[in-house]
Amino acid sequence: MKITRNGSLPSSKGPDDWFTGSVRVDYLFNPIEPARTAGAYVTFDPGARTAWHTHPLGQTLIVTAGHGWVQRWGGPIEEINPGDVVQFEPDEKHWHGASPTTAMTHIAIQEGLDGKAVEWLEKVSDEQYKHEEP
Repeated sequence: MKITRNGSLPSSKGPDDWFTGSVRVDYLFNPIEPARTAGAYVTFDPGARTAWHTHPLGQTLIVTAGHGWVQRWGGPIEEINPGDVVQFEPDEKHWHGASPTTAMTHIAIQEGLDGKAVEWLEKVSDEQYKHEEP
């Protein structure tokens, strides 16, 4: 058994290469081998979002606060709110973030495959993001 105490892992700024806007990542847990699952709280300020990306074994988001948006490649922007759970399929190209006017926090859970849990792609443009409610 392993207990990670609240506040024992430092917060970090979401890297500019992977995010647009102000994003804070609070890591919750890393895999204990042979497990491959890791999780983090991710907080997006209004208008902040991830770049397009994929996960080799998919990703689950659990929205805990605020109001946000998610989109898979070729699909419409979808609203997400506290209590919503979003599951992306393996290698499904997508992004997620806050709405233009409201911050959003979610728990992100993903598994690594051969040591890699995410592949970061191009940034979501302002035109793709659409600064209006979907």
